[in-house]
Amino acid sequence: MTLSLEQIAAELETESAERPVWVRVGKLFDGETVLKEAHLVYDALKIRHVGGAEKSPAAEVLRAGQTEPDLHLPDATVLPGLIESHAHLFLDGDPVDFAVRKEYLAKPADWLLEQARRRWASLLETGVMAVRDAGDKDGVGLRLAAECAERRGALSTTGYIDSPGAAIHHKGRYGSFMSRPAEEFADAAECVDGRVKEGADRIKLIATGIINFKKGAVTAPPQMSADEVRSFVEAAKQHNRQTFAHASGTDGVENVIAGGVNTVEHGYFITADQLARLRDLEMGWVPTIAPVKVQADRADEIGWDEEIVSKLERIVSDHQAMLAKANDMGVRVIAGSDAGSCGVPHGRGFLRELELMQDAGLSAVDVLRSATGTPASLLAFGEPIGRIAPGCRSRMICSLHDPLDRVTDLQREKLVLLDGKLCGAGSAPANS
Repeated sequence: MTLSLEQIAAELETESAERPVWVRVGKLFDGETVLKEAHLVYDALKIRHVGGAEKSPAAEVLRAGQTEPDLHLPDATVLPGLIESHAHLFLDGDPVDFAVRKEYLAKPADWLLEQARRRWASLLETGVMAVRDAGDKDGVGLRLAAECAERRGALSTTGYIDSPGAAIHHKGRYGSFMSRPAEEFADAAECVDGRVKEGADRIKLIATGIINFKKGAVTAPPQMSADEVRSFVEAAKQHNRQTFAHASGTDGVENVIAGGVNTVEHGYFITADQLARLRDLEMGWVPTIAPVKVQADRADEIGWDEEIVSKLERIVSDHQAMLAKANDMGVRVIAGSDAGSCGVPHGRGFLRELELMQDAGLSAVDVLRSATGTPASLLAFGEPIGRIAPGCRSRMICSLHDPLDRVTDLQREKLVLLDGKLCGAGSAPANS
């Protein structure tokens, strides 16, 4: 008998708080590889066993006397909860009207915090169960990350988040809405020390400006030289913190690679040589296609003319071509949508980012790896997330469709299980 998604949900959710649950599924993506007819044993806190058809679970991971799975779901695909590795939870990504966004940013910090808290439920329903926040100047991300940290190792209702707090930029340069200037401190070491004392889980640098859409290029010189980036990186290492850097434009990307950051964010106009160095240095790249693509897709609402749209489309096409090249070269690609940016809502924007990555030529498995196993291995999260493996958190997506073939299937009806509890069934869109 084929079970409905609702019946599967009831079975999966009922028992895991009290005992291990043993499920056999048609396909299981563990964050790295695909297993067929896989065995999965988990309880509410952690994964106990994962194995292919030939690797049945040992008695010690099951309930006493159990010899058969609780459920056999030959048509189901299970994969880890998704990791959104570049998002601004304090921002509302839905509006493309800059006047509306300006009014939003003028709201008090406590109000912004409450809006961010409300995003969690709808975010989880999309399958996004962890966020590497990319910074805000009002402490919203830090508050959410602190609340999350209090529940590490225990059952959660919100998933995982960490935050750099305020990003670091230069006074008078791009980034003031999410950053505080380096000039508040005497040097990089003091600046990083100040961020860490505020609770930063990692250090975010604003090393360049942004793309001038009218010109179709990054026209401002980089904010930070390679030596300055390196000084922040070395200071962060003293506190056992990773660094990630906003950088677009070939010169700016060059500076952050030479400076030794852990991940390059955006990276528009990156070169093949720079990709090779990212690979060799084992740095990650978060290409964030969605924010620029939406500028072309919603040009009429934003006010761009045909000439600008042509430039935007070229930028996106070139960026996707470099993404395909990076994947072929073995660069550690990490998925992040820059959710909160103009027209990029949280949750839905991330699923759109995954579609754009597959449109660039990556396989669905490669795309999903960039949203699970790769960030899990590179980004030093405070909990074992992003994989289905013994000891990892029980945070999973179950689908009767096949996102391992088409990532767009993640937008269809599915189950999202967070620590044994059902977060949502169906394809209800997330609010920003």
